[in-house]
Amino acid sequence: MLDLILLAEAVGAAEHHVEPTAWLLTPSGWVAMSMVAVFAIMLRAGVPALVAAALDKKIAGIRENLDAAARLRAEAEALKAEYEAKLADAGKQAEALRAHADEEAKQIVAKAKADATALIARRTKSAEDKIAAAERAAVQEVRARAAAAAAAAATRLIESNHDAAADKTLVDQAISRLN
Repeated sequence: MLDLILLAEAVGAAEHHVEPTAWLLTPSGWVAMSMVAVFAIMLRAGVPALVAAALDKKIAGIRENLDAAARLRAEAEALKAEYEAKLADAGKQAEALRAHADEEAKQIVAKAKADATALIARRTKSAEDKIAAAERAAVQEVRARAAAAAAAAATRLIESNHDAAADKTLVDQAISRLN
C-alpha cells in the first residue's frame, strides 16, 4: 500500500498542470464574468422591478387576507357576545317562566281548594235539603195516616152510635135547613 502512495506522489510531481487562459482569464474568471453579464442584463431588463412588483402584489394579497381575517374575527366576537347575551337572557327568561309557573300552580291549588270547599258546601246543603224533604214527606205521611186512622175511627164510632133511624133524622134536618 505504501508503494501505491509513493507511486501516486511520483506521478503528481512529474506532471505540473498549468491552467489555460483566454484573454488573461481562467475558466473560473469566465464563469464570474458571465454571471456579472447575466446580472447586468437582468438589471437592464427590469427584473428586480418585476420581482418587487410581484412581491408587492403578494404582500397586498396577504394584507387583504389579514384584514379579512381581522373582520371575520371581529364579526365572530360580536356574534359570540350576542349569543352570550342571548344565553344570559334565556336564563333570565327561564327563571321568570319558572316563577310564573310556580305562581300559577299556587293559584290553581288555591282555586282547587276553594272549588272543593264550595262543592262540599253544595253537597252538604243538597243532602240537608233532601233530609228536610224526607222529614216533611214523613210528617205528611204520618199526618195522612193519622187522618185516615181518625176518619176510620170516626166512621166506626158513628156507625156504632147511629142507626138508620138516627141517620134519617139527621138527613131530614140537613134538608130542612137548605130550604
